[in-house]
Amino acid sequence: MTTTPSIQVGTELPSVQIQPISRTTLALFAGASGDHNPIHVDIDVARSAGLDDVFAHGMLSMAYLGRLITNWVPQQQLRSYRVRFAAITPVLGQPIATGKVVSIEEVGGERLATLELVVAVADGTVTLTGDAVVAL
Repeated sequence: MTTTPSIQVGTELPSVQIQPISRTTLALFAGASGDHNPIHVDIDVARSAGLDDVFAHGMLSMAYLGRLITNWVPQQQLRSYRVRFAAITPVLGQPIATGKVVSIEEVGGERLATLELVVAVADGTVTLTGDAVVAL
């Protein structure tokens, strides 16, 4: 992305809509991430913990937010990124990653935008919140 004065406080990033989280996605992410916690792939383990079914890794939702950011600006423009896990993403849940610019400031010769980030599932449950700072 090139620097453009049209980016201002309130600018919304194009959302990233994810296909429903399948059991295959969970198994593949477990292998790719090294997070083999059985609560994400074994329904018996999930039920023994009092849950109805397995659920997505929080870091999977964090990866979707990373995609949201890097779809908007090149990765090398990312200055900071942090999240807070707020709720589980159920298997078959359909996450939507969104973000908006909440501030812009000049720091050290760079024009920096602070982004407010959210992942929610179709019923409106917010599963992840966060923020990032990107160079414009």
